[in-house]
Amino acid sequence: SSGIEHSKVFLIPIGINLSHFTPLTIELRRQARNKYQVPEDAVVVGSFQKDGEGWGEGMVPKWPKGPEVFLKAVTILKESIPNLFVLLSGPARGFVKEGLKKHGIPYQHYLFKHYPQIASFYHCLDVYIVNSREEGGPKAVLESMACGVPLVTTRVGQAEDLVFHDQNGWMVEVEDAEGLAEWAAHCIKNPQERARIVASGLITAGRNSYEAQIPLWRNFFHGFVD
Repeated sequence: SSGIEHSKVFLIPIGINLSHFTPLTIELRRQARNKYQVPEDAVVVGSFQKDGEGWGEGMVPKWPKGPEVFLKAVTILKESIPNLFVLLSGPARGFVKEGLKKHGIPYQHYLFKHYPQIASFYHCLDVYIVNSREEGGPKAVLESMACGVPLVTTRVGQAEDLVFHDQNGWMVEVEDAEGLAEWAAHCIKNPQERARIVASGLITAGRNSYEAQIPLWRNFFHGFVD
């Protein structure tokens, strides 16, 4: 629509290295929850990103990441899921941590030194929530799918291209905290629905691995590089 010649426009998703991720099993979940001191009987929601301004405590929320949307969503979710637990990763999460304390929602917060370690964080989860207003990715869309963790996301970044509502994940409009909570609760309370979404998500992750993207890159460079 901007007038750029169609043949010059390419879409290549932010892919995923599947060798870093293993689909969730009961044993992997047990090991991960034990490692990160997450209660075995908890319903665990994940949020792994940087959502505070600067590189300090992050007490000032970063508007594009929507941390207040996440807090509203999990606060609503706790009304129907009393054993709710939140697992956080990423720097500058002070605003979210203070909000969780205020609303009496237990949590753990960990940072990882090496990127592949993030897979074990996903293994703790029952559902992953993306609550951003603006994104390029986020990487969590494909990471959660590759780990067999159901995804509930706002219509943001490449989620809009990769997530098909009620097929391989659940998607709501930006800032819809109520919708995030509703579909997260639906996922938790309906094991058969969850299994269906997880199976489709694993297929989506496979289709967007680095290896699967080779034809896209070959097409991109065609005519420029032999």
